Amino acid sequence: MKKMSNTLPLSLLTVLLLSQICSGIKWLALSHTPVSLHINQTHHCKLLPGLVSSQAQLCRSNLELMQTIIAAAREVKKTCQKTFADMRWNCSSIDIPSDSSRYRPDLDRGTRESAFVYALSAAAISHTIARACTSGDLRLCSCGPIPGEIPEPGYRWGGCADNLHYGLVMGSKFSDAPMKMKKAGSHANKLMHLHNSEVGRQALRDALVMKCKCHGVSGSCSIRTCWRGLQDLKDIAMDLKTKYLSATKVVHRPMGTRKQLVPKDIDIRPVRENELVYLQSSPDFCAKNDKLGSVGTQDRQCNKTSIGSDSCDLMCCGRGYNPYTEKLVERCHCKYHWCCYVTCKKCERIVERYVCK
Repeated sequence: MKKMSNTLPLSLLTVLLLSQICSGIKWLALSHTPVSLHINQTHHCKLLPGLVSSQAQLCRSNLELMQTIIAAAREVKKTCQKTFADMRWNCSSIDIPSDSSRYRPDLDRGTRESAFVYALSAAAISHTIARACTSGDLRLCSCGPIPGEIPEPGYRWGGCADNLHYGLVMGSKFSDAPMKMKKAGSHANKLMHLHNSEVGRQALRDALVMKCKCHGVSGSCSIRTCWRGLQDLKDIAMDLKTKYLSATKVVHRPMGTRKQLVPKDIDIRPVRENELVYLQSSPDFCAKNDKLGSVGTQDRQCNKTSIGSDSCDLMCCGRGYNPYTEKLVERCHCKYHWCCYVTCKKCERIVERYVCK
C-alpha cells in the first residue's frame, strides 16, 4: 500500500479500492479522480477501479484516452443529476460516497433508472472522445471527415467536425467490454445493458447536426462555412429522458435457438432499436427504502405552482409540504457608464420555498 501511495494521491486511493460496483458502469467511480491527476504511466492503468482486461489494455495503449474517459465520468454524474432534478428519482445514487462499495440498488438492478444511466454513460464516453478529437486533446485522432454531399449554394464545408466515428469506436470498446465478459452477471442483464448502451449511442448519432459560421462584408453572411457537430450532452440526455419515460419492460424468453429480450406485455414484436428496456419494476421513490435503492423525497424542494413532476403534490407523494422563507441578494438598478463599465446596487428580497414532509 505504501508503494501505491507514492504513485497516486491518497484522495484517489479510496476510490481505487472500491469493491464490486454495478459491472458495466463501474468506471463512473472515476468521477472522484482529482482534476490535477494525470494518467501518464502504463502502471496507472491497473490501479484504476474495475477495469476488465480489454479496458486495461486500451488504457495502456492510449493513456491520454483515460483522461477523456475520466472527464466523461464527471459529465455523466453532473448531467444525470441535472436532467432528473425535477423528479422523485433525481439520480443522487450515481454519486456514491468514497467509503461505499456499491451503487444503490436502483442502479444495481435492471430498472429503467439503470437503463437511463447505461445509455447516458455510453453516449457520454463517445461524445467526450469525439469532441476531444476536435479540440486536439487526443493525438490519435483529428477532425471528423468532410461530408460527401455537395452543400447548397452559399454554403461550403470547412471548420473542424466532431469525430463521431472515432468516438463511437473507442467509446463502445471501453463501455461494452464488461458486459462481454463471461462472469458479468446474468445473461438477461448483459443483454439489457448492451441494448441500452447502443440506444445511447444511437441518440448520439441523431444529435449530429450541421453547424455554420457566417462570412461576408459587415456581417452579411454571404457565405457560410459549415461542419458536422454534436449537440451538447444535456440535449442528448433530455432525449434519453423521453425514452426513459416510455421505456419497455422486457422478459428473457427463448426465441428460436436462443433466449432474447422481448416486451413483457407485447411479446409479439421484437424490442425496437431506439427504445430503452428494463427487467425490474422501480419503486415509486416516495419513501426511503435502502433495499430498493430509494432515498425518498422527504425534505426535497418542490414547486407549489407547478403541475409537472416537480409539483408539491407529486414530489411529496400526497404527504404535504412545509413552507420556509429565504433571503436572496441580487444585483439591481444596474447602469451602464460610457465607456465601458456597469455599476449595480444590491437588492434583497424574500422568497417563499417549500419542502416535502
